[in-house]
Amino acid sequence: MEKVRKILVLCIGIVIYIYVCNITLLPNNIIIFKGEELNFKTFIGIDIRKSKENKAQIIQASKNIGNGENIYTSAGSYEINLDLFGTIPVKEINVNVIDRAKVIPCGDLIGLKMYTSGVLVVGMSEIDGIDNVKYKPYQNSGIKEGDMIVEINNKKITNTDELIKTVNSSNGKSLDIKYVRDEETKTTSMIPIKSINNEYKIGLWVRDATAGVGTLTFYEPSTKNFAALGHGIVDSDTGGIFNIANGELVKSNLVSITKGEKNKPGEIKGFIDSSRSIGQIYKNTNLGVYGNVSNVQNIDSSRNKELDVALRSEIQTGEAEMICELEPGKKEHYKINIEKIYSSNNYDNKSMLIKVTDERILNKTGGIIQGMSGSPIIQNGKFIGAVTNVLVSDPTTGYAIFGDLMIKQMREAG
Repeated sequence: MEKVRKILVLCIGIVIYIYVCNITLLPNNIIIFKGEELNFKTFIGIDIRKSKENKAQIIQASKNIGNGENIYTSAGSYEINLDLFGTIPVKEINVNVIDRAKVIPCGDLIGLKMYTSGVLVVGMSEIDGIDNVKYKPYQNSGIKEGDMIVEINNKKITNTDELIKTVNSSNGKSLDIKYVRDEETKTTSMIPIKSINNEYKIGLWVRDATAGVGTLTFYEPSTKNFAALGHGIVDSDTGGIFNIANGELVKSNLVSITKGEKNKPGEIKGFIDSSRSIGQIYKNTNLGVYGNVSNVQNIDSSRNKELDVALRSEIQTGEAEMICELEPGKKEHYKINIEKIYSSNNYDNKSMLIKVTDERILNKTGGIIQGMSGSPIIQNGKFIGAVTNVLVSDPTTGYAIFGDLMIKQMREAG
């Protein structure tokens, strides 16, 4: 009997833990379009109701919210409350309703140059001291890969040259270092070591910039903002999203295409043309890169007209088109198929499963290849999303992000 009771208590504990995790993962703030249905998943027993000011009935949300009762027809900010079994308040969520958007889908091959707000730690190595002993000044300092060093001895550090000069001029005296990890500022200290080449070092490999090639997704004339890639630029050493202070979006000249094969992703290689600036980057996120257009003449949008951004309910499985540049200065529309739609996805860039069907692109690239990320997708005269990923096992198949997710991220980022 005692054993049964322990098992029962354990099971109840696991259920409570799952509920707590589920509730914690729900966002505190949600952005939706005017006329869009609020849509996310919860567990049985979690009820969602609008605040008393909204005068709405409680709705059961053990399945996707989506029965027509939760459509907002006016822009503004609204509050909804999550209750356990209709009685115990567990969470408040703010819903920001924004007007529908219109964008010009692009498809231009572009280059991205990004700069950090300090210097990013990307590695560590021992130092050979002048006494032929190996040292690790960073040991026990708390600093690790992915941290951003922003100050040394109360002096701002904005690039690698400043860090090198500051460390080398220390003459071996302890350095007070301020760094940032997961948006939390921390402090530590290190004693530089004089190396065999008579320079003081702390054993950290750092970086202050990165660059990449991808595809421009859209330009929004009403705000003069742009979106690209549909995913973030990831640091190759740390594996995390590259945290930027600023950046620049420029044109890129197509150099060559490596065709994709099973278990061997293809690639578009481009030359970044710094002389043809498009605009400034203000945000690098896991849902895309965003910024302001300052030189709209450098965007080849002459063939593309302004389109509505589709609601998820308007997207259908079946035929669609993607726009990308596979010849220098030449963009084309290529046929793809929307295989699956993940309507409840508000968290990552795998919103739709897509398959390339156009023989022209299959013959040239084998399907989706690196550099196509951000290629806009059009269906029934509306912008529905952008290409983001390819399945390594099948280059004809990959994922795309919802267009509304990119707009909402752009509004948040801006």
